[in-house]
Amino acid sequence: MEGLVFSIEEFALFDGPGIRTTVFMKGCAMRCAWCHNPEGLSAKRQLIRNPNGCLHCGKCAPLFALTPEALTEEKIAVCPKGLLRISGKTYTAETLAGMLLKNENILNANGGGITFSGGECLLQADFLSEVLERLNGRLHVAIETGGYVSQDKFARVISKVDLVYFDLKIMDDTAAVRYTGRDSRMISDNFHTLAQSGVPFIVRVPLIPGITDTPENYAAIVEKIKGTPVLYVELLPYNKLAGSKYAAVGMEYTPDFDETREPIVDVEIFEKNGIKVKVY
Repeated sequence: MEGLVFSIEEFALFDGPGIRTTVFMKGCAMRCAWCHNPEGLSAKRQLIRNPNGCLHCGKCAPLFALTPEALTEEKIAVCPKGLLRISGKTYTAETLAGMLLKNENILNANGGGITFSGGECLLQADFLSEVLERLNGRLHVAIETGGYVSQDKFARVISKVDLVYFDLKIMDDTAAVRYTGRDSRMISDNFHTLAQSGVPFIVRVPLIPGITDTPENYAAIVEKIKGTPVLYVELLPYNKLAGSKYAAVGMEYTPDFDETREPIVDVEIFEKNGIKVKVY
């Protein structure tokens, strides 16, 4: 079984307990207006061009007409400034698991482990499941998911991990479609599965000005979480650097919200409902 990964970051400190290795997998079914990892959206290999320092010589232009499979390191070497790279590397489950286990002693000694993120790591559920089986419980494993994936894939993977970070973004279906490209029903169903699974989980809420930080959305999220065994909620203020990567993948960043406004951080609504909350 093979999978497509766009980044592996060692010694990560913000993707779970302890020191971790975070594996970013390509492909996402959602199109959140504030996405800060646009190279994780496509499920295929991509040509990435750093616009800073470009000579506009045109030597790279033919490469953008190539299929993802035709991109090679030799071909992107045509850039005289070395501004091109390929996003997306194929791994077998055996190879990736072997790489991750090389730091087993260091990660375990520091209370860490492996975190699979994206994109949406659960879109590659078959590959991820095989990697987890090959890790064989030797490392603590967490996943970060937006929950928009079929219930069978969701249930199959969470049964093999130690911790789940689950995004709850927008609870209203109309607003969810507008700002994420998908309604919230599948996400809601998978959250219910998670809450009943016995797997420890943390809810993450990205605070987007005027979209997710409204009193109505806060109240709906609290209502969804209340009574579940959630460890705590993480409130993640909008990343104002979210748009900086888009030019490199040939996309425009045109957020349909006021990104200059600071989001409203409402800790009280969680605390008065007995839900622990952290702000990052």
